[in-house]
Parts: sequence; structure tokens; C-alpha cells
Amino acid sequence: MKKIKVLAVCGFGVGTSLLLKMNIEAVLKKNNIQGAVENVDVTTAASINTDIIFTSKELYNQLKNNVKVPLVQIDNFMDKNEIETKGLPVINELIV
Repeated sequence: MKKIKVLAVCGFGVGTSLLLKMNIEAVLKKNNIQGAVENVDVTTAASINTDIIFTSKELYNQLKNNVKVPLVQIDNFMDKNEIETKGLPVINELIV
């Protein structure tokens, strides 16, 4: 199984993206998926080589024209179920 690289993106790459990172890591672990998760700011995100990006509704629109990898829009960074429901179908396609 391929190890994926995941970005958790917020405006400044510190607070909320760290919470999102921890919850993505929990979802990956729960589903036995190997992945490296990094939290970054929105400006840096477009220049990092990654497999998938998780971000907010506000930043999704800012990123969608600047990246070539799948973007997953998360409304509640604390909701592991939302992260799993929206993210797993995309991740499963990447690790095949």
C-alpha cells in the first residue's frame, strides 16, 4: 500500500490546521492507511509536493485553481466523521 502525503491547510498554518492535522492522522490510523500529514499555511500549500489537501470552505476556492491535487473541503475541522466521509473516497483512489 502506498504511503500518501497529506496537507492540512489554514490561513496561517498554525492553529486550526494543527487541529485538522491531528484529526486526519486519527482517521488514517483508524483505517490502516499510511500517511504523512503536514499542516501549512494557504500560500505555502500551493508550492508543496503532496497527494491531497484538506482545507476550509473559504480557502478551498483560493486553492482550487492553484493546485493539481485533489482538494477536500472540510466545514468542521473537529469532526472526524466529516473528514472520514469526505476524505476516504479520495484517499482510497490514491492508494490503489
